[in-house]
Amino acid sequence: MFQNSAIDQATIRAYLETDYVVRGESSVILRIGNACPELAAIHRLHRVDCSAFLTAFNPFSQPLDEQENDRRHELLVQELKLRSLAVLEGHGSHPDNGWPPEASVLVPGLSLEASKSLGARFEQNAIVWSGADAVPQLILLR
Repeated sequence: MFQNSAIDQATIRAYLETDYVVRGESSVILRIGNACPELAAIHRLHRVDCSAFLTAFNPFSQPLDEQENDRRHELLVQELKLRSLAVLEGHGSHPDNGWPPEASVLVPGLSLEASKSLGARFEQNAIVWSGADAVPQLILLR
């Protein structure tokens, strides 16, 4: 399915298996390819028909120290707030591969093109984007 990517298949598989968690009164877990009624409710609440789940951690899946990852996350959040976008904090976490959770955000209303642009700007291999169907999709950027 993702044959023509610069990203190795093991990394892609890990992205597909990751839980993308949106924190709130009750956490919402996004899983690639699975419709998420709670995400649909977030879309309705924010009066949007799409959303993006983004991180700035570990560019191109190369681990950085905690301080640098936190700095990058803050830059992403600042950029989104400058655009007057809602930012719902969360994290990406693989259930069993030992990779530490990555601070992330769900951004209701962020278009696919704007999501891809931000992901590329923060040197990410991929983003998670959902349209009106509230089915998270893995969007490879390389």
